[in-house]
Amino acid sequence: MVIAHQAYAGFGDAWAARQIALAIEQDWAAAPAHCREAFDEMLLAAPGIVVIQLRRKNLCGCLGHRHVLVKERPFAEAHQAFQGAGVGEMDIAYQRVETWQALPLSDTALDTKFLDGSRQVEFRGKQFRLKLLSILLHEINHLVSPREPENSVRKRSLTFYHDSLGHYVDDAIATLSLTIDRSFSRFG
Repeated sequence: MVIAHQAYAGFGDAWAARQIALAIEQDWAAAPAHCREAFDEMLLAAPGIVVIQLRRKNLCGCLGHRHVLVKERPFAEAHQAFQGAGVGEMDIAYQRVETWQALPLSDTALDTKFLDGSRQVEFRGKQFRLKLLSILLHEINHLVSPREPENSVRKRSLTFYHDSLGHYVDDAIATLSLTIDRSFSRFG
């Protein structure tokens, strides 16, 4: 994965790039096995290099797109360094992803388990990274299977998001110390 983003004297999209990197490096591995296994075949068929263009927003209002042709110039041509690896490209509009309610009822139910405090900040960060990861997997699915119906692709990526976030909340509840962490408002 290559994450392309804007950098304006320390103010660009580096924060969002870091969040997607954490999602790929840490949150993917922490997801339940059945969630990862649902994408095994697709990831094996994915291009060897995937370029993710981070944008704040897309003009069309979408969360992300796969690009039929690679636009990032360093990757648009075959280079010896790529050793024949295929290249795929997508964009992700991270500000839209951040405000997107992936599963409104489920997200609200999980969010109400946390009061204002450190656990809610942690929950919202994890939620954002899992939404990014879900969009990333969704767009990779489109790269690999461009003719697969949108409803099938969406169902797979939303199931990943729902089950991974639920798994995180279950782990948070299991490791909760009532004497130390009072930011948790009620049990399952």
